[in-house]
Amino acid sequence: MAVDYAVIVVYLAGMLAMGWWGMRRARSKSEFLVAGRRLGPAMYSGTMAAIVLGGASTIGGVGLGYQYGLSGAWMVFTIGLGLLALSVFFSARIARLKVYTVSEMLDLRYGGGRAGIISGVVMWAYTLMLAVTSTIAYATIFDVLFDMNRTVAIVLGGSIVVAYSTLGGMWSITLTDMVQFVVKTIGVLLLLLPIAVVKAGGFSEMKAQLPTEYFDPLGIGGETIFTYVLIYTFGMLIGQDIWQRVFTARSDRTAKWGGTVAGTYCLAYALAGAVIGTAAKVLYPKLGSPDDAFATIVKDELPVGVRGLVLAAALAAVMSTSSGALIACATVANNDIWSRLRGLGRTPAESADDHDEVKGNRLFILIMGLAVICTAIAIDNVVEALTVAYNLLVGGLLVPILGGLVWKRGTVHGALASVVVGGLAVIVLMATYGILANEPVYYGLLASLAAYLVVSLATPATDTAVLTAWRERLAGRSPELASEPTPVSQ
Repeated sequence: MAVDYAVIVVYLAGMLAMGWWGMRRARSKSEFLVAGRRLGPAMYSGTMAAIVLGGASTIGGVGLGYQYGLSGAWMVFTIGLGLLALSVFFSARIARLKVYTVSEMLDLRYGGGRAGIISGVVMWAYTLMLAVTSTIAYATIFDVLFDMNRTVAIVLGGSIVVAYSTLGGMWSITLTDMVQFVVKTIGVLLLLLPIAVVKAGGFSEMKAQLPTEYFDPLGIGGETIFTYVLIYTFGMLIGQDIWQRVFTARSDRTAKWGGTVAGTYCLAYALAGAVIGTAAKVLYPKLGSPDDAFATIVKDELPVGVRGLVLAAALAAVMSTSSGALIACATVANNDIWSRLRGLGRTPAESADDHDEVKGNRLFILIMGLAVICTAIAIDNVVEALTVAYNLLVGGLLVPILGGLVWKRGTVHGALASVVVGGLAVIVLMATYGILANEPVYYGLLASLAAYLVVSLATPATDTAVLTAWRERLAGRSPELASEPTPVSQ
């Protein structure tokens, strides 16, 4: 195991070194929060794939393959579909807005008002819980490596992510994510996948050993697949963590085609995880929990050195999602909630004071990082925490965000009603049916849509000047863009 330990230690040290290097580039608010909006296609594709494929997609994806066979790929598959839909239909318009948060987009589209801060609170809760659930996954990985106490593992893994994220912001996260993308590709797709299949005796032996439903593409069930689409595919369209990566693209063309490449990669990653889990079912048919499949096959079947690299790949998956959710959480907390509560808003004079804004955002990453670590230590049920986050996100924010992008008759009153009614419906229905039930997100989304349509049609249309400014911003012709740095090739 000494070689495996060395691989992990070198990897973790490299993450901290990149955080220090990224600090030298993050000298303005734009550089710190969105990497100067100048990532080229290669870096954009790699970092986008890295953030959406986290511990749930890697460890959880293998676990679903262990439990359901090839149809276990559907959870990660729907994440890839969501990223493809975002990239093809919306990313170009989102990139041209030149904002920092989803709530700022709502302010631009609807002309300000209370919808911005309420949506900010919902988005903050989502990104916080996403960061928490990613941070909890360190316990699984470090337990395999070092037989480490759960709390110590969470503090160790979380502290490294908080350190490099605080130092360099999005530049540090971009650099580390690119390395993590390469490590995941090598560790999971090029090493663990073929080794697992060979150890299980090949596909013919896997078919002979397992029930036929393990090879049914729809074996997991139509209702489950529909729920995955509703939560993960739609969640990809509106999450602050995903939008903040779209904002890093140097052009709308990069956002569209780079995201399409990343989405396609996710589809391949989904199938790989399901196949690895299916192979693990052949090798270890009586594991106590499906989520133990990844750790078990890595620990027992991989040679020294390779085992360390694959565990580094799992660590990379967790860190990429954790750091992306952390900077999204801090950005929303600072720009959408704290600054509004203080009554500061964003004026040209404040925007010009970039160094103060960098310090402020760096402080919020540190504060939110400590909150994430403490919450991760306190929470036991990861699935329930993540379900609450996605239910609130989709039930409360999907309609006003997509409605604002595609329906010009939507109003600020309709958006506010949609967020409040959808969010409250989800909370009440989770209390009634249970957190893991499907009904909360189904009916919450319908309630949100109904409120948006009815209230928007019953209230005066959005002011023409607001819609004109919105269309100018979508077209990339807004005068506010003059202060943005000129993109350079990567």
